Amino acid sequence: MNTVIKARGLQKSYGDLRVVDGLDLDIRKGECFGLLGPNGAGKTTTLRLLLGLIAPDSGELHLLQHAVPGDARVARLRVGVVPQFDNLDPDFTVTENLLVYGRYFGMIDAQIHARIPALLEFANLTAKREARVPTLSGGMKRRLTLARALVNDPEIIFLDEPTTGLDPQARHLIWQRLRALTAQGKTLLLTTHFMEEAERLCHRLAVMDNGKLISTGSPRELIEQNIEPQVVEVFGETSADWAQRYAAQFAHRHEISGESVFCYVNDAQPLVAHLQGQDELRYMHRPANLEDVFLKLTGREMRD
Repeated sequence: MNTVIKARGLQKSYGDLRVVDGLDLDIRKGECFGLLGPNGAGKTTTLRLLLGLIAPDSGELHLLQHAVPGDARVARLRVGVVPQFDNLDPDFTVTENLLVYGRYFGMIDAQIHARIPALLEFANLTAKREARVPTLSGGMKRRLTLARALVNDPEIIFLDEPTTGLDPQARHLIWQRLRALTAQGKTLLLTTHFMEEAERLCHRLAVMDNGKLISTGSPRELIEQNIEPQVVEVFGETSADWAQRYAAQFAHRHEISGESVFCYVNDAQPLVAHLQGQDELRYMHRPANLEDVFLKLTGREMRD
């Protein structure tokens, strides 16, 4: 009963392209679960499957103990969705957007009006309650979209890249609000390309590529399982030549990307001491992070 989303063997193809390939997934009540992957990995199709917006070719799926897609309409009454791109009604005020959206869930106006003050406060939009959408900043629109997803007091919130295009201040405010939701016992399913966002917010993560889940665990578990604990990034026009001569001597593993060499080590001190004598090079020493894991598992090549 602690599992609110359960998928087994989900498959979905479009023509000859297998977009989701044998997906198994368990998402627990009250956690923020991150779904990571490069463009074309199958994340958006997975979200659509989980919401019952499209039917799988095969496999089984339950959302809040309802079979999907068969009972998807019933299950979605307890779900909120923050889409990748804001689809607010530009002709309505902030309050009217919340009111109209609540009606889609069969809520009466009195119920919606009772929730609106708390939603506006949550989104830090109380002063903008009568403002029309075109007058709002990008961060305000994103916060309104989040507030709108909460109008039906959902148990699960799907968030598709919720902070894309926001400045750091707006992003950090959204992060605060999302942490508050999990503190209230809400379940979040988050897709993002910001690895810092996933590392800060998610209790567990799944890395997806070519329609398959390739690794699952907490951010710390994924880092410990896949990457050496320390990274030294070496920069400069001669970095590739340096790597050919010295990288294998100091690094357990290294990767060259443009004028940067990423050296993955258990003990960085010998390498750092060596680099202090290389005046033509610059370097940065840091702990391994989730982005290192992502790039190792999915590669550094561009995806369209």
